Amino acid sequence: MNSRRDFIKQAALASAGALLLPSFASAKSVKTIGLQLYTLRDLLPKDVEGVIRKVAAIGYKEVETYGYDPKHGFWGMPAKQLAQLLKSVKLTAPSGHVGVDPFIRDGKTDELKANIEALKTIGATYFTVPWLDESLRQSADDYKKVAEKLNKAAELCKGAGLRFAYHNHDFEFKQHGGVTGYSILLKETDPKLVSFELDIYWAVHSGQQPAKIFAAHPGRFPMWHVKDMDKAHPDQNTEVGKGSIDYKQIFTHASTAGLKHFFVEHENNYQPDELGSIATSFNYLKQNIK
Repeated sequence: MNSRRDFIKQAALASAGALLLPSFASAKSVKTIGLQLYTLRDLLPKDVEGVIRKVAAIGYKEVETYGYDPKHGFWGMPAKQLAQLLKSVKLTAPSGHVGVDPFIRDGKTDELKANIEALKTIGATYFTVPWLDESLRQSADDYKKVAEKLNKAAELCKGAGLRFAYHNHDFEFKQHGGVTGYSILLKETDPKLVSFELDIYWAVHSGQQPAKIFAAHPGRFPMWHVKDMDKAHPDQNTEVGKGSIDYKQIFTHASTAGLKHFFVEHENNYQPDELGSIATSFNYLKQNIK
């Protein structure tokens, strides 16, 4: 958790025989399994092409980027080159994580526009905000101000042909005068402009029930982050299918959520290592999505 925060401050019905078991029935229209590349943050800068090829070899069809830098590209690789690499291994990148703290603070759009162009270059659909600096979220009024700025950023994205989305951690579910920051963001952002990427782990870790969130705001969650919670150590991740989160039940609400893409993510406690971890999660999901 801390490593991710530090970085961001700086990035169908099953076959008849399976009907006796819970299934991902409502996710039948979601055919591809994605990966948030932040999972491989220690490997990517050392060998972008090699790591991307290994992700594709495991079977992933989609990736979500993070950490674009206008001067250095994606982990040292220019956006055009990354687009070519992804195409060569038949991967698509429907979403990219982009911090917007500077825009929220002072309204400057240079960095925001540079990221928009980079995401367009790699063929993304969603410009996704993954983090808010702590100084921007001290009160309910702060969240209302953030929501106003998110609407404005979303307008810029819309004008460029991108959809805007917001990704949560746990802090959004803290109470501010009887209301959570997350509920404020949902209420104060324009549904026509702003979608949400629900991080299932952080929602459950915060005591939330994803199904209730989807039911209260149907169609606003076209993307999910899928990572599991270690049974013995809830603050730690584990591979999907090995932890305490009932993904079979959650995926039955995919249609209500409006799910279009989901991305495996792992932040810590990889078993046996990063690539082995994402392979385990991929294989579990592949076997359970029909």
